[in-house]
Amino acid sequence: MASSQSFSLSITKISTTLRFFSISSNEHSFTVSYLINKCGFSPESASRTSNYVHFETPEKPDSLIIFLENHGFSKTQIKNLIKRQPKLLYSDTEKTLLPKLEFLYSIGFSRPELAKLLSDYPTLMRFSLEKRIIPSFNLLRNLFQSDDKAIKSIKRFAGILVSDFEKNLLPNMNILRGIGVPESNILLQLHRKPRTLMFNPVRLEEIVEEVKRMGIDTSRKKFLDVVFAMKSMTKSTLEKKIDVYKRWGWSDQEIHEAFRRYPLCMTVSEDKIMAIMDFLVNKMGYSSTLVAKQSSVLSRSLEKRIVPRALFAQELSSKGLVNDFKLSVLFDTSEKTFNKMFGDCFVKKAPELLKLYKENVEK
Repeated sequence: MASSQSFSLSITKISTTLRFFSISSNEHSFTVSYLINKCGFSPESASRTSNYVHFETPEKPDSLIIFLENHGFSKTQIKNLIKRQPKLLYSDTEKTLLPKLEFLYSIGFSRPELAKLLSDYPTLMRFSLEKRIIPSFNLLRNLFQSDDKAIKSIKRFAGILVSDFEKNLLPNMNILRGIGVPESNILLQLHRKPRTLMFNPVRLEEIVEEVKRMGIDTSRKKFLDVVFAMKSMTKSTLEKKIDVYKRWGWSDQEIHEAFRRYPLCMTVSEDKIMAIMDFLVNKMGYSSTLVAKQSSVLSRSLEKRIVPRALFAQELSSKGLVNDFKLSVLFDTSEKTFNKMFGDCFVKKAPELLKLYKENVEK
């Protein structure tokens, strides 16, 4: 009798398990089909996303898509948002999403701006409006004393609206204030490049000490440029780039001065440094020392700026139309200024060279 009951219980368990797998399989199949047909997912992407969400009926996901379409989201933006935050498909749109959108509209975001912001950074939708989004905006507005600057900062890095300010932003601002960085410089950095201030304060303290040893005045804007250039690299990456410059004959002093004058020269990839130095030194005949003194050149596009302008200058020189060019004038001026300086001067004297230059730029 006991054996019969045990067998009966085993059959019941197996039946329940099979029913569970059948339901799960049906949900999985429906979810994948929905993501492909309704959201434009590829089969592979739909299958991956279905590991995080399961639904048997279209009501919930349909309500999200209709909601987003009504707020101006394109099909591509909706797909990107769902792909990165699939659990939004479970959302109660009127209760959890609408209040967030209404708040963001109220502070000055247009529908197209908000659609772009949220499709680029959909994580924003997961955070509490009252506990995180509103307090973060109020803090930014108080720091800038301007709604407009706060909004522009959010547009540049939406993550700032949901970051833990007590953990990184405020301590980092206090570190910079403490070493004499002017408030105006800190706020300018927060306005233009908010992401740069959102990292571990311990690391910032280490970098600040290194930059201070370089002798750069903390009151100058250049100080923060150097700090955040160093923050973008590990120590080993910085050492590798220094080694590349040394291969081109730069002394420690020249490297130090180049970094002080133009910190972004250390953020350029090693391959790009090699390619630009090879072109300027080996093909164009510029001295390596001259490039070290105008290290800003290294951040320019080799194909779109350096090569076309260098060849243009070489041809002008060969025809006796000019004697010499400063590297800063040749490579650091904007396209509009460059055309005004040289196009107007040589449109009659060397129209074919000007035409060739423009063709090279547009390649």
